[in-house]
Amino acid sequence: MNRYLKPGKGDGIANVVVQFLTKLGVSLAGSRVLLVRGRKSGEIRSTPVNLLKVDGQRYLVAPRGHTQWVRNLRAAGEGQLRVGRRAETFRFAELADEDKPVILRAYLKRWAWEVGRFFEGVDHTSSDEVLRNVAPGFPVFRITESA
Repeated sequence: MNRYLKPGKGDGIANVVVQFLTKLGVSLAGSRVLLVRGRKSGEIRSTPVNLLKVDGQRYLVAPRGHTQWVRNLRAAGEGQLRVGRRAETFRFAELADEDKPVILRAYLKRWAWEVGRFFEGVDHTSSDEVLRNVAPGFPVFRITESA
């Protein structure tokens, strides 16, 4: 399932504002700027993301599905997270669908106000079965190490 929701005009404006503030060092509810090398162009691409912490582990969730940043991250094998001048290069492991429910639930509990509309009726109270059913449409990456 290669689910992808294209951002609307309002989303683009919000992303620009969040990215600008995060670059200045103001993290909005855990925001980071993800930098990753483009798989076709080789150029560095940036996008705002929400860094989720669960049980001491850190995760990136793609609420819009298999986006360009997801495809680029898979191809590059590493990315960089920034807040202000602080930058961390990282490697990751992509979670299998059966391992996603607990992470998706935590993500929705934390950021439903921002990303809930992308989950199309699924929320943090949804059953594990429902979350497993939608999991293929929501890539999840566990940050495994700083590079």
